[in-house]
Parts: sequence; C-alpha cells; structure tokens
Amino acid sequence: MGERVVLHYFNGRGKMESIRWLLTVAEVEFDEKFLDTREEYLKLVNDGKLMFQQVPLVEIDGMKLVQTKAILNYLAEKYNMHGKDLKDRVMINMYSEGLMDLMEMLMVLPFNPDPTAKLEEIEKKAKERYFPVFEKALTGPVYLVGGKLSLADVLLVECTLMLEEKCTGILKDFSAVKSFQGRMIQIPAINRFLQPGSKRKPPPGENYAKAVIEIFQIKI
Repeated sequence: MGERVVLHYFNGRGKMESIRWLLTVAEVEFDEKFLDTREEYLKLVNDGKLMFQQVPLVEIDGMKLVQTKAILNYLAEKYNMHGKDLKDRVMINMYSEGLMDLMEMLMVLPFNPDPTAKLEEIEKKAKERYFPVFEKALTGPVYLVGGKLSLADVLLVECTLMLEEKCTGILKDFSAVKSFQGRMIQIPAINRFLQPGSKRKPPPGENYAKAVIEIFQIKI
C-alpha cells in the first residue's frame, strides 16, 4: 500500500474543495493538515514545499503538487477522469476552467465588503453565461464529454450545489443540468461525501475569512 495522500490547506473550502471532491469520486483516502497559524504557513514556505508560496499543496506519489489546475489535471489523468484522447481532454479542460472561474467568484464572497450585490452579479452570470453552455451539452448525453465521468462532471455538480446554497431555485430553468445533478448525487462516493461528518467543508463564514486574512496578512 502506498503512502496516503496529504492535503495542506485551511480548514475550509476554498480552492482545495474541488480537489477533495475529485479524490472522493476517485475513492482515494486522504489526510488533511490544516493551516491554523501564519507560522505553519511560513514553515511550509521555508521548507521549500510551496513552489510559489501558495496553497493548496497536495503530497502524492512522492511529489509536492501546487497550483489548483495542475493538481486537478494530474488527479484526473491518474484516476482516468480526463477523457480518452486529446480532443476529449481539451473539452474537459474548457468546461472545467469555466466552472472554476464561476466558483472562484463565490470563494471571494466572504472577503467582499458588499456580498449581496456581488452575489446578484454572480447569479446573473451563472444564468446568462455559464449554465446555458452546460444545459446544451447535457441535453441528451449523460456526461459532458465522451460518455464517461470526468473532472468536468465532478466540478459541475460541486458548482451547482455551491450556487444552490446561495441562490435558491437557480437551476429551475436548466432542467438538463438539474437532472444531471440528481444523477451525480446518487453516485455512492458522492452521496457519502454529502452526508454529515464527511470531509466536505461547510460554506465559509467569518471565522474562515478571518483565518485566511491573518495567515496571509491580507489587507482589505
């Protein structure tokens, strides 16, 4: 048995949550080391574990991986969720990066001085720019690319659930996306991840934002 995967991040969602989702769907066990103080973060920097002095950091296969997209692509390749060929892969990557752009808008809400106005902007963009793309892609197919589960599918279900926490009924005009979400949450690994007591993190609150600001010494 190989060494367990170790995730280094704050005790919250942020950019690590998509990595948790992907590992969960791949049914890979992982441990987490949470950053609670600036000293813990600086130790990672001083030990040379953070290439660009940023987290998330994932220790896997004897490597220390940083940069969220690079980590997700590595995991997707490793666990056969990156398509069957180059054309599949580029479609998966395009869908995935669009979803990550949308989720990153939600991630910064706790740091926004006017989150209500920003949330209205995010909801508008989701309905007008992003969800129509996925509604079209899923009208007929079970999965987004190549007829099999991929990184893009995992990110889409994560994204839709995140948005529904903030914007009730946001999927009411996107029946194909809503049907897709319903199928995905029946996958046993995902169903377990959505239950209380799993490693899925709750929506970020004031304590999470405060910890990030203090550890990175962010000026707002």
